[in-house]
Amino acid sequence: MSKIYDAFRNRRSLSKVTAETPSTEDLLHIIEAAGRIPDHSSLHPWRVIEIRGSGRAQVGQALAQAEAKPDSTNKYVQKAQRAELLLAVVFSPRASKKVPEWEQEAVAAGIAHSLVILLEDAGWGVIWRTGHNVRTQPVHQAHRLAPEEKLMGWLYVGGRTDAHPEPRKSINPREFLSEL
Repeated sequence: MSKIYDAFRNRRSLSKVTAETPSTEDLLHIIEAAGRIPDHSSLHPWRVIEIRGSGRAQVGQALAQAEAKPDSTNKYVQKAQRAELLLAVVFSPRASKKVPEWEQEAVAAGIAHSLVILLEDAGWGVIWRTGHNVRTQPVHQAHRLAPEEKLMGWLYVGGRTDAHPEPRKSINPREFLSEL
């Protein structure tokens, strides 16, 4: 098949990555390509926040605050530092009479998935992390989101480790394709 087919077919989340990361210039190149996904009325209802250095600890502290467990701060700060680069994908709805909010949020999710595939294709290790605290007020504030914006989660990005994860189990496509 094609290189694109292989990229999707062989995609595998890497929960452990090395400290090596793409540069901001590398990210701009990848984001430009991801921005070509289907987007009704070209609203671009999304944005990406590049988080490096101490910003990762801020994310962890916000997650701990959202969890409301005083003894959990170190745990969440450590979790947010599992990669040197986090990319927060943000849903930024746009006013539109033609395009409902749910459709715009689908575009933002498509951006996140496209970034995963493009980063992996560029040789980076990636995992898309979410969780029940993604859309809490402390996390919202830590990312300086506008009131109408919603976080889609974080892409943890870094170099690939020497370990090659097992391929994901294939699906039976017949279970997911039906006729009307």
